[in-house]
Amino acid sequence: MNARDLGIVVGTLPVGVNNAITDVPGVMVGHHTLRDVDINTGVTAVLPHAGNLYRRKVLAASDVINGFGKSVGLMQVEELGSIETPILLTNTFGIGTCATALIRQAVAANPDIGRKTATVNPVVLECNDGPLSDIQALAVTEEHARLALADAKGGEVRQGNVGAGTGMSCFGFKGGIGTASRRLRLGGREHHLGVLVLSNFGRAGDLVLPDGRRPSPRAKAEAEKGSVIVVLATDVPMDGRQLRRVTRRCGAGLARLGAFWGHGSGDIALGFSTAVSLDHDETADFVSLKALNENRIDELFRAAAETTQEAVLNSMCAADAMRSRGTFRPSLADWLRGSGAKPD
Repeated sequence: MNARDLGIVVGTLPVGVNNAITDVPGVMVGHHTLRDVDINTGVTAVLPHAGNLYRRKVLAASDVINGFGKSVGLMQVEELGSIETPILLTNTFGIGTCATALIRQAVAANPDIGRKTATVNPVVLECNDGPLSDIQALAVTEEHARLALADAKGGEVRQGNVGAGTGMSCFGFKGGIGTASRRLRLGGREHHLGVLVLSNFGRAGDLVLPDGRRPSPRAKAEAEKGSVIVVLATDVPMDGRQLRRVTRRCGAGLARLGAFWGHGSGDIALGFSTAVSLDHDETADFVSLKALNENRIDELFRAAAETTQEAVLNSMCAADAMRSRGTFRPSLADWLRGSGAKPD
């Protein structure tokens, strides 16, 4: 179940075949979910390509919309403009464990890491699923991270209460994993831009749908203290500055939903382009990089905003209601099918 299945259409650009980040060729997504009494958490993996990412890095950029977060690896992404491991999403206290799993995977594939060549920069992003999951249990293990990586594949992406999204909340409703994509015609051929979100943000009552409705979860509106992670992927060739500009527009999609990036919310966008690869073992003094004509960049800005907005809505529409640890999060899909009928 996604937003379009429930009559919610976001934007005007055409969507990809799967309406998912995996519409960008080569990108894969995997999940591992943990459900056990008070444990509702997991790991989600995003792989820019199936090869050796340490040896063939991809161009990357990040935008810290509001920095109340504990992510790993963003400092080097900002400085060097590349990603050299898969991207893992998990709960706040699973960050270190997932980073260790990525380091072990990279070292196993590249035994020279840290000895004859540089160390490796694992990228792990997080949200706090504490209201619905016992975060102090430190339930996520390295094996869970490995299982999420092993599960990665292209095609349709499972959304809602899955992987890292299992215990997340959004605007007082149940949040989770969501994704969306757009097709773009550039340079005489078709390109894609896709987004995957881990939605765990927004005050109850602040959500605004594209048609103007404001769903109410009938919950107390507390201070904004969640988080949202937006992973953007594209196969459009760009330079690092352009990619950072596009990634920044993910924030526009969040704002369209009614978010204001509150003090206690860790709102992070991370973008990469599979069209630009960086060879770890490059020996040439100069390398050629293909960039986008700046006069065409507005289409990517629009795509970033639309996909982010729709991916969040998809995360909520795909998520079943959940009650755990004395907390209840209703399903947005139930609201839309019931009291959320369109006004006359």
